[in-house]
Amino acid sequence: MFSFRVLLALGLVAVYVLTIANRFNDPDLWFHLKLGEIMWNTHRIPTADLFSHTAYGHPWTAHEWLAQITIYAAYRLGGYSGLMGWFTIFGSALLVLVYAVGYRQAGNELGAFLVAILAFFCGTIGLAIRPQLMGYAFLAAELLLLDRAARNRRFLWAIPPLFAIWVNCHGSYFFGIGVLAVHWICSFVKGKWGFIAAEGGSAGERRQLGWTLAVSVLALFANPVGWRLVLYPLDLMFHQSTNLSAVAEWAPPDLRDGRTLAMLAAIMGIPVACVLLRAELKLRELLLVVAVSWLAVRHIRMMFVFGIVVSPVLCRLLGSELRRSSDREHPVVNALLILAMAAVSIRAFPAAGDIQSQIAKSNPVAAVRYIRLAGIRGPMLNEYVFGGYLIWALPEEKVFVDGRTDVFDWTGVLAEYGRWATLSEDPQILLDKYGIRLCLLTKDSPMVRVMGYLPNWRKAYRDEVAVVFVR
Repeated sequence: MFSFRVLLALGLVAVYVLTIANRFNDPDLWFHLKLGEIMWNTHRIPTADLFSHTAYGHPWTAHEWLAQITIYAAYRLGGYSGLMGWFTIFGSALLVLVYAVGYRQAGNELGAFLVAILAFFCGTIGLAIRPQLMGYAFLAAELLLLDRAARNRRFLWAIPPLFAIWVNCHGSYFFGIGVLAVHWICSFVKGKWGFIAAEGGSAGERRQLGWTLAVSVLALFANPVGWRLVLYPLDLMFHQSTNLSAVAEWAPPDLRDGRTLAMLAAIMGIPVACVLLRAELKLRELLLVVAVSWLAVRHIRMMFVFGIVVSPVLCRLLGSELRRSSDREHPVVNALLILAMAAVSIRAFPAAGDIQSQIAKSNPVAAVRYIRLAGIRGPMLNEYVFGGYLIWALPEEKVFVDGRTDVFDWTGVLAEYGRWATLSEDPQILLDKYGIRLCLLTKDSPMVRVMGYLPNWRKAYRDEVAVVFVR
């Protein structure tokens, strides 16, 4: 309980809690929260858009419904502090699982700690109260189960139930199926090519991996939505082109970003470690590293997955060169350090007032209050980043667009909004088409200047976050 291994694991949790104290607000949090509330109260999963006047009633897949219910349950239990508790639990579980995989790969606590920090650093690109945090924790759990199954095949039977839950929480289950498929395919290959080694597997191992993969695929259909939920990741890849090209988190990484440099260093560090340390890279590791590196180079959002998958590989390759921990434990010192980290973590946990301040700095809290008091009615055109908050805080007004980019991509609304926001066409065209009477924009939006010159529009309100225009 007070070993050095446990000390470092809890050190990861402390680092995480200290970092997320100011990360409460995310534009997508709010519609997840609202959807969770609706499902909690109605006991039904929505099948069509409920929140916008531009795509209202259009078929829509609630592909993260179970995670959204857990988010609302946390809010119902503890308000905004409950949401921070949700954030803390799943993020900490993710880091500890990555640490456990690294430790089992190298048998080195310090090495496992350092690569878990790498995974955490890459993951800061998407650390938020969003279903993806649950999905990525499941990915780390799958990697740990596969590592344990290499020594005891009974652990494989825990993987299909994991997928039955995972598919209802987040589309990252698609990566998990890919990881499992790579392990099964590589079990048929045995050989050595330079620094690349394929271990192969016995007939029994191949058979059990194959059955685990087949049952896991079948487990994906243990969902109340049906085949649309299972195929949603493919729809994202092939039928949401505007989403992938316009939304920032799907853009390529910026070379000026420290996370990008860390990712490139990790990619280059693998062959360097193989050459200098004469370490062997397993074939399945090579395939997975190539796959997640390709995804991360194309989409900054995928750096989160990159960190989870690549960190244990680096740990195994570098483990022998990192200083091994002393066999002699110091439980009293470790216990004191653990208590100190627990105290710091509790002190860093944001109070309700601090959370409210974060919300007010990023969302149109005062503007919503003004709209209500002034009795202004839509139809409304809102800034993209405000859509989620308006769904939660101003439910009586349907939004124009929000973070559920899938339904707005399918209906063409996202492309229309993009042309409006970039002045690719006369802005009056969209305003007239939808009969817009209220515009709620960020104070730094270029359209704030443009709206002032359009006929029949006036600025009704402005603060440090938002600007309201009325027709």
